[in-house]
Amino acid sequence: MRASRLVTLLLLLQNRGRMTAKELATELEVSVRTVYRDVEALGAAGIPLYGDSGHAGGYRLLDGYRTRLTGLTAQEAQAAFLAALPATAAELGLGEALANAQLKLRAALPAELREHAGRVQARFLLDAPGWYGDADDTPYLAGVAAAVWERRAVVLRYRRWRAPQEIERRVEPYGLVLKAGRWYLVAAGASGTRTYRVDQIDQLRPLDEEFTPPDGFDLRRYWDDYLADFRARLHTGEAVVRLTPEGARRLGVTPPLAGEWAEVRVPIESIAHAHGEFLRLGADIEVLAPPELRDRIAETVRTLAIRYPR
Repeated sequence: MRASRLVTLLLLLQNRGRMTAKELATELEVSVRTVYRDVEALGAAGIPLYGDSGHAGGYRLLDGYRTRLTGLTAQEAQAAFLAALPATAAELGLGEALANAQLKLRAALPAELREHAGRVQARFLLDAPGWYGDADDTPYLAGVAAAVWERRAVVLRYRRWRAPQEIERRVEPYGLVLKAGRWYLVAAGASGTRTYRVDQIDQLRPLDEEFTPPDGFDLRRYWDDYLADFRARLHTGEAVVRLTPEGARRLGVTPPLAGEWAEVRVPIESIAHAHGEFLRLGADIEVLAPPELRDRIAETVRTLAIRYPR
């Protein structure tokens, strides 16, 4: 445990420069007294580490000193290789860079950790896209990614479902999100910060205009809020249905006893959406309310009966 903490302390100073004992204690989740003892241990081991006193003081490594230690545990080495998505990196134009990075990381690992990493790649495969449908055509993904990275504004021509279906906007790309195999661009424009599907960008024109995102903008927080709002708007209605045990299982609700029916209330997105979803359950569901949904399903069943006579 202590050996791992000493390596972490060393890597913190290597990556961040000067740090106070209090800052190190906070990062390592130990007491300041423990930090003092760890620093003494590193110094005794020959690490060129020294401290400055005063208001701007702290510990730091001798200029130019770099450790070859990775500080990775077996689990961390596994995670590093498991988290890599070659197809995603290739889409962003980083496929070769990812391969080179993995080679360098593997070379830096001790033999035992190299073996762990090899097992991960041999036994686990991450395939982000969903089952159905071909992968989205995203010819402008690399251009969007470059604009995000360089903090440069772009003009994009975009297709959407509501009128006007084709729009052109100048936006400032804040970040990219990969969700269930589909790329989304988070960008700010005249109408505020919006989310755009990258596969619906028909044209992209980079501008020679740099921008700075607003203070406090956090891509993860924005995306979490976006998803929460999406889910809140998704199910705005309710239906009352009767289900067989099989129907309850397929709909994901608590099943009734064998041979019995259960009456439940379920959230629905819209009449049209619920119509299609409930028809998939066939005879294992009966819609009781709302009347509009019940009537629509009944009309569909009558049409099917005529179309498929005995």
